[in-house]
Amino acid sequence: MAWRSTGVSNSELVENLVRNGMMKDPRVKAAFLKVDRAHYSPRSPYEDAPQSIGHSATISAPHMHATATENLIDYIVPTDARPAPRVLDIGSGSGYLTHLMAELVGDKGLVVGVEHIRELKELGEKNMAKGADGRALLDSGRVKFGVGDGRKGWVEPAREGEEGGGEGWDAIHVGASAKEVHEELLSQLKSPGRMFIPVDDDGAGWSQHVWNIDKDENGNISRKRLFGVRYVPLTDPPV
Repeated sequence: MAWRSTGVSNSELVENLVRNGMMKDPRVKAAFLKVDRAHYSPRSPYEDAPQSIGHSATISAPHMHATATENLIDYIVPTDARPAPRVLDIGSGSGYLTHLMAELVGDKGLVVGVEHIRELKELGEKNMAKGADGRALLDSGRVKFGVGDGRKGWVEPAREGEEGGGEGWDAIHVGASAKEVHEELLSQLKSPGRMFIPVDDDGAGWSQHVWNIDKDENGNISRKRLFGVRYVPLTDPPV
C-alpha cells in the first residue's frame, strides 16, 4: 500500500500515508504536516519513493520516515520523566527526518544529525534553512548537524537550559544499513531508550532488516526484527 500514498501536495501525501495505515499517531501526523518535503526532496517531493540526493545517498520514501518516527515517537516526545529528549539521527542525509524529529522534542529537546560526508551535512543545514520553522530550530540550538563516523555515535554536551542532557540519547535513528549493531551506539543509548536501525543479515548487504533495539531502565537490551529493507550501507566516507 505504501506506493499508493503519493500525493500532489504535502498535505495529500500525509493524508494518504494515514489512509494506508503507514501513519497512525496524531503527533507524527502533525509533524509531517508542518515540514514540507519539497524543501528536502530534489524532485517529485510528494512521491512515496526514495530519491537520490548525491554522494551515493538517498532520501528515503516518506512511508519509511513515517515508520521510523512511529517506532521512536514515545522516546522523542517530552514527558515528565523525560523533559528534554535527546535524539541522534545517523545518516541524516537531506535533513528531512532530522527536522521532523526536532518538531517533536519540545523546547528543551535536542536533535543531532550526523553525516560522514561534509557536503551532505551542509545539505541538511541548507535544506532546513529554506523555511522559517527550520531556521528557527537551527537558531535555537535544538537542531545541530555534525560530520563524523556514525558507527561510533556522537557525544554532544548538554546545551544551556537542557535538563538531564549530555548523557547519551533517548532515541537513535540509523538511516543506513549497518553490518552489526555497534557497541558504541548501544553504550550511548539511554536507559530507557530505543534505537531504530537497519542491519545486514549476511554482512554483505544482500539481506537487510530493520530492528528496534530497546534498553530498559535497568540497562537490559532486547531486540525485535521488524521488516526487510534495502538501505545504502553505513560505511567509511569516500576517500
